[in-house]
Amino acid sequence: MAKDKRRLDLTRPVAVWRSEDLLDGCKAAALTMILRTVGCRWNRCTMCGYASEGAPASAKDLVAQFEQAMQRCSPEVQVVKIYTSGSFLDPQEMPAVARDEILQRLEAMGIKRLVIETRPEYINQDVVEACLSHLDTEFAIGLESSNDLIREHIIHKGFSFQDFVEASEEVHRQGGRVKAYLLLKPPLLSEGEAMRDAMVSAKAARGYAEVLSLNLCNVQRNTQTERLWERGEFRPPWLWSALEILKSVRGTIVCDPVGAGTRRGPHNCGKCDSAVAEAIRAHAIAQDTRVFDELDCECKSTWRDLMDLEEESFGTPLI
Repeated sequence: MAKDKRRLDLTRPVAVWRSEDLLDGCKAAALTMILRTVGCRWNRCTMCGYASEGAPASAKDLVAQFEQAMQRCSPEVQVVKIYTSGSFLDPQEMPAVARDEILQRLEAMGIKRLVIETRPEYINQDVVEACLSHLDTEFAIGLESSNDLIREHIIHKGFSFQDFVEASEEVHRQGGRVKAYLLLKPPLLSEGEAMRDAMVSAKAARGYAEVLSLNLCNVQRNTQTERLWERGEFRPPWLWSALEILKSVRGTIVCDPVGAGTRRGPHNCGKCDSAVAEAIRAHAIAQDTRVFDELDCECKSTWRDLMDLEEESFGTPLI
């Protein structure tokens, strides 16, 4: 049965949680909130199901959601992350009056850094200045891949690598920070192809982003990826692949393996999933690949054999 959006309390956020994050290379307390907006205006990416969370929240509703979320804040919190399942800088999602009120509140609280997500087309001189005039802001952009063919024809992202570059340069001109999201294993790519693309993309994006965030593709509901998965034509990435990428990339790269160990999420054999996922989370804070040194499992040889077979079959994904 479809969700009845009329019954949603638009003054309450979708989710709020406390965690740890990096702040200038040091561990810091963070508060993350997901605000319920009208949703992503683009809404065409093959792996994204967040549009189903959208509802017609007003500027007043969004400020109320923010206030509810900030009740979980405490004096030790230095980083606040505000996600909207779309773009914080899109005025149709986040009206300027609500955005400015939220920024003023965070500035008054002495928050050290704000992290927001946005598509590159919403980044311009005025909105970047509006954020940075209040507090240090990190602009997270879902680049996914540096390969325009993969991003446009497989992910359906709707912007070019050059668009990402120009948005990043605008942020940096004004002294802001950029985080680039990279996607491991879009549908239709084999495991080896996906791993190599993520490595190449990390190298290409490194010059334009202070932080890289490796997102491991999971199967969200009501998406093209889910339809492929239901037909047995898509398997989420192996956690071993994520480890290889994290070990190969220079500079700051983080990863939160959402849904690790589940059928819809990144997984290995089931026996080692928890240990590997925990090591990936530890690496995000420590930025030390030695946390991976003791990890091993008999399924690692299966993972290697799978990629060899995919190469022999001309890159065809094997489930």
